[in-house]
Parts: sequence; C-alpha cells; structure tokens
Amino acid sequence: MDEVFRISDPRVLKVVAHPLRVRLLGLLRADGPDTASGLGRKVGESSGLTSYHLRELARHGFIEEDPEQRDGRERRWRARHRYTSWDSQQMSATPEGEEAVRIMRLRQVEALGRASEQFVESDWPSEWVEASGMSDHFVTLTPEGLDEFFRRVEELRHEIQERYGDGPGVQQVRLFMAGFPRKPDASASGQAGEDASGPRQSEP
Repeated sequence: MDEVFRISDPRVLKVVAHPLRVRLLGLLRADGPDTASGLGRKVGESSGLTSYHLRELARHGFIEEDPEQRDGRERRWRARHRYTSWDSQQMSATPEGEEAVRIMRLRQVEALGRASEQFVESDWPSEWVEASGMSDHFVTLTPEGLDEFFRRVEELRHEIQERYGDGPGVQQVRLFMAGFPRKPDASASGQAGEDASGPRQSEP
C-alpha cells in the first residue's frame, strides 16, 4: 500500500467526499480488504449499493481489487493508499474545489462524531480510558506558526508510532487534528459561541 494519494483535481476529491464512499474507504484502510457484502454489513447498506460506490472509488484510483481473492464469487477490494492529501490553497482557486474541501472537512467532523459515540468507557481498561479524550484551545498564531504546529505534530506522530506501534497492548487509535483561524467578530455575529475546553479530559 502506498503512503499518500495526493489529489489536485477537485472532481476527484468530490468523488471521495460522498458520505458512504469516504466511510467505505476508511474501513478498507483501517480493517483491510473486504467485499461489498462485508462492507455493507458494517455500514448498514445493501451489497448492491456498496458495490456501486466501491466501483466509483476504484475508477478514480482510491481502491483496487485485492489480488489475493478469498472467494471467486465476489470481488474483494483493498485500499491503495494509507492517506488522502490535497492542497487546500490550490483547491480553493475554483468554486468547485472550494466546495469539495468544505465537504471533506464536514466528513472528517462526522467521522470524529462517530468515533466519540463508539468509544464507551466501560468497554475499555482504565489505562485506555485515562489516555483517551479530546481537547480544544484558543491560541494566537501566525500562518507560519500554525503550519509549524502541523508539521511538528506530524513528526511527533511518526516518532510515537515508531516507539509504541508494536508489541503487547497495541490497539488501532484514530487521531484527529484541526486548526482554523477565527474571525475577530465571530462571537458578535453569531458565527461561533463555543468555549475552549482546554486540556484533554478523560471524563465528560
């Protein structure tokens, strides 16, 4: 599997921005190869519908047929890349690209919501409950500072993966990162009324 699928065509990004397709792609990346029937059971859709969307993902280069087919009666699909990447500035040069990026961000937020709902503390040992959680902060940065933040977090992710990615007790963990400038008058205009919760909390 290749590391990154870099997209420059907004039409291709819109293909994966479909809510079911992005979930199917995520499942293939997280759980490995599967059939339309198997994926359909996971997402609660018919195998016919999932099969159609899988073919669309394959047509645009996101997935491919698994050469190690376990059942000749049904295609088995696998992801071609670990991540999808795009240049937001390049995409925002056209209304179509800007809309595609906006939709993808909404899909990422939906994925965060599902991950939060599916994490039930009573299902996990205390050390996982203590280590898990979310946080949000208001900070003042320049564009260069925000860019450096993302680069250094990515470096840290690689370092931590190397140190703790193998061995007993390993679980697949989904990480989310986000950072957006906030308009100074956002609260006054009703565009934002949220409070920063600060450091990660294990308890709600």
